[in-house]
Formats: sequence, structure tokens, C-alpha cells
Amino acid sequence: MNYWLLKTEPDTFSWDDLEKSGKTLWDGVRNFQARSNLKAMKKGDLAFVYHTGEAKAIVGIARIEHEHQPDPADKGWVVVEITPQKRLKKPVTLSQIKLDKEFFKMVLVKAPRLSVQPVTKREFEHILELSE
Repeated sequence: MNYWLLKTEPDTFSWDDLEKSGKTLWDGVRNFQARSNLKAMKKGDLAFVYHTGEAKAIVGIARIEHEHQPDPADKGWVVVEITPQKRLKKPVTLSQIKLDKEFFKMVLVKAPRLSVQPVTKREFEHILELSE
């Protein structure tokens, strides 16, 4: 299993929206590295949902339900289908992550603008610990 982080602007599509819909196509990605990351996702992988903007925090865990397929809006890009798995008890903020030496190599710290990024198993587990 692999782990990921998906960034979203909560005013556009939030964790609450994902819970209400029960599933969604993760679309609108228009960055080549992010597209490569979407293509690497496998059914059953887990992804943190990260709210950008003022929140700047990981708020929940989604599951990849369907691997990449062409984006209905633009066939040159791809989407994956995700479902909500768990809302974190406490959001884990970007500030917390930047202050924690466990995350000094995390993509979120090193390449913060990338909208779809890999997360290591250790990073994933440590974020879960911080959210309790």
C-alpha cells in the first residue's frame, strides 16, 4: 500500500463535501508531477486530504477506489476516484509539521505547492499519532 496527500481549497471542495458525497473524482490537477502521482495510485491506497488556504491542515483520510482514468473535462489529464475513510480527531497543521523533525524530508515541507504528493509510511503513521 502507498500513501498520498491531496490538497484542496476548502471553499471549492472540502472534507465535509467529500463526506456528504460519499465519493468523488479527484479532478482539476494540471501539473505534470501531480499527474504522475495520480497515475501511480493503486486501488486501496490511502491519502490524506489537506485543506489549503487559511486552514493549512490535514483533516481526513480518503481511500483510492478507482485508479486513474482520463479526466472527463480534458482527456490529456487524469482523475482518480476517492471515498472518505476517517476524519482526523484533530487536524494536523502545516505549522506542526514544519516544527517536527520527523518531517524535514516530507514533500509537503520541501515542495509545498505540489497538489498531489507521496507520503512515506512513517510520515503517515506519525501524522496519525499527532491527530489523536
